[in-house]
Amino acid sequence: MKRLFTIFLLITMPFFAQSKKRAITIEDLYKTVYVGSQQISHDGSKVLFTVTKSNLKEARTNTDVYLVNADGSGLRQLTVNKAADYNPIWSKDDKSVYFVSARNGKPQLFKLPLNGGEAVQETHCKYGISSPKLSADGNKILFQAKIFPECGTDYECNKKNLDGMLDGPVQAHLADSLFVRHWTKYNDGRYTHVLLLNLQDSSLTDLTPGFYNSPTFAAGGSDHYEFSPDFSEVTFDSKRVENPESSTNSDVWTVLLNAGELTNITKENKAYDGDPKYSPDGKYIAYKTQETPGYESDMFNLAIYNRKSGERKILTEAFDNWVNDFEWSRDSKFIYFTAFEQGYMPLFKINVNTLKIQKLIPNKVIASFQISPGEKFAVVSYSKIDKPYELARFDFSAKKFKDITSINRKIREEVDFRPAEQLWIKGADGIPVQTFLIKPHNFDPNKKYPFIINVHGGPQYQWMDSFRFDWQVYPAAGYVLAFPNPHGSIGFGQKYTAEISKDWDGKVFVDVMKVTDSLAKLSFVDSTRMGAMGWSYGGYFMNLLQAKTHRFKCLASMMGIYDLSEFKEETEELWFANWDLGNNYESKSPSNYVNNFKTPALIITGQKDFRIPYTQSIRYFTNLQLKGIDSRLIIFKNDGHWPSFLKSMPLYYNAHLEWFHKYLGGKPAPWDSKKMVRNLQYK
Repeated sequence: MKRLFTIFLLITMPFFAQSKKRAITIEDLYKTVYVGSQQISHDGSKVLFTVTKSNLKEARTNTDVYLVNADGSGLRQLTVNKAADYNPIWSKDDKSVYFVSARNGKPQLFKLPLNGGEAVQETHCKYGISSPKLSADGNKILFQAKIFPECGTDYECNKKNLDGMLDGPVQAHLADSLFVRHWTKYNDGRYTHVLLLNLQDSSLTDLTPGFYNSPTFAAGGSDHYEFSPDFSEVTFDSKRVENPESSTNSDVWTVLLNAGELTNITKENKAYDGDPKYSPDGKYIAYKTQETPGYESDMFNLAIYNRKSGERKILTEAFDNWVNDFEWSRDSKFIYFTAFEQGYMPLFKINVNTLKIQKLIPNKVIASFQISPGEKFAVVSYSKIDKPYELARFDFSAKKFKDITSINRKIREEVDFRPAEQLWIKGADGIPVQTFLIKPHNFDPNKKYPFIINVHGGPQYQWMDSFRFDWQVYPAAGYVLAFPNPHGSIGFGQKYTAEISKDWDGKVFVDVMKVTDSLAKLSFVDSTRMGAMGWSYGGYFMNLLQAKTHRFKCLASMMGIYDLSEFKEETEELWFANWDLGNNYESKSPSNYVNNFKTPALIITGQKDFRIPYTQSIRYFTNLQLKGIDSRLIIFKNDGHWPSFLKSMPLYYNAHLEWFHKYLGGKPAPWDSKKMVRNLQYK
């Protein structure tokens, strides 16, 4: 281990130099912009994309559509409006751009000619347009909307039902089955359906009737539906089972547009199937699949379905990491895909016949990608820990990776975005644990700094070499920050991921403790001033640290589980608790160790968090207070498991800085959190 740290210090000596840039502030981080939604023109010469900017004082964001040549020249902002303009789509002749905007009320599809002129509203759909998919002839649109299935596409019927529910004298939620509520909302009888809008006659067809969500519900939203190449059929995913709260059995479906006939093409598999995409030749439907029913974090493989023979074939069984996004090659012989891999999200390519896999872009976290016509290059949205999102072009033949946007260049020139170094530290069973380490602004190797370790949620997730506000806030305030990928993390083989299920306080606990032990020995870490933080499962882990160790001077638990027994009955996605906790979980519940509680704790939760109800945090806070342990509770009254980026997260960061300053001695927080809560800082 001594040799490991010697090598580590030699490698990282260049980072010891004092920065000429100033330390990042919370306001600076909100000056960074998100670049994504790239769409390459049909001739491959241009790229549409969106830029999302934040206004911290007004607590709002705005998105506009931009255009850049595929070589990075000729940057143009195409839309300027107070309403967000997003979801850009090329017209068939590349002379116009479609996009979605709510500039005239509900979101609608607009069309903007590139040779000049104003955007023209193409749709006047009463439901508004969400996640549109445009047919090649430009005459039809697939989109999704929440409706009451008994009303179908009858807008007045849907409106009457909704108005009666919201405005009636009785304010209540009624349910005869689960789900009662999901993530942040009560269902109340409405479901997401895929609708087909004919732009020529404004006719509207519900393609996915019934009391089911189509596409399958996803916390961040889903657009898993698309036209077949000949526009005779649509594919989508949907969970249509009797016990949706306990089952992971989503399936891939098709519907014939001229007959409305629905077919379940993955009914033999009782686990997850979803995200279907037609091959350009129309022969196959590719989709993501899992093999184990009820196991949310089973391996995500890539599969294809032969539309003629009905044969199902898994392509990536030999690839021991989760497949993420994917896209067919133009000749239908290959599929490009990204996957989680040891703190990165590289781009791969698989031959659907030989199953040979090539890694095309290594050591990058690719948030999204698109392959050019002719497949000469890819345009990707990516970031690094010390670099906010930009678009880059990767030429396959030259293997050259080059940025084609520099939207965040100005802020990067002004402030010190801190880079990370990687360590591999032996954890449970001697297996190395990947750990990212960030040193403070103006780091001096001769000084000792307070230390914070951040445990990720999921628990099946991975910290990555990608831009995240947390990675900059705390080093800017004078802390050494570490974030490890312990047992349960994805990207290190499915066995490593699976070993956390039913073992929430086992190998993962050993990993985090061993990482802490190792980093505490670094010459620049003050082992007497160490704190820990975590969100979701990471919040549970903070509560577990409260129960089982006193080595940290303070803890920060966000959206964390306190009582596992109550959690199993309060959470809405029962399949997760059923699989991950099993039946023998009482010894793992922090609530059973109140007598051991000693460490000051910051607790943050959301009143609309139905994944981990906020009452878990209230119980934890109550017991800390009754024992006279310094603690602070923050409840975001309008937020769920993910607080509002602009209305809540500034307080989140500030509260952490206050707490860590109080116990670890870093720089003071910029604002007074109590005043922020009273709306004196932001309105």
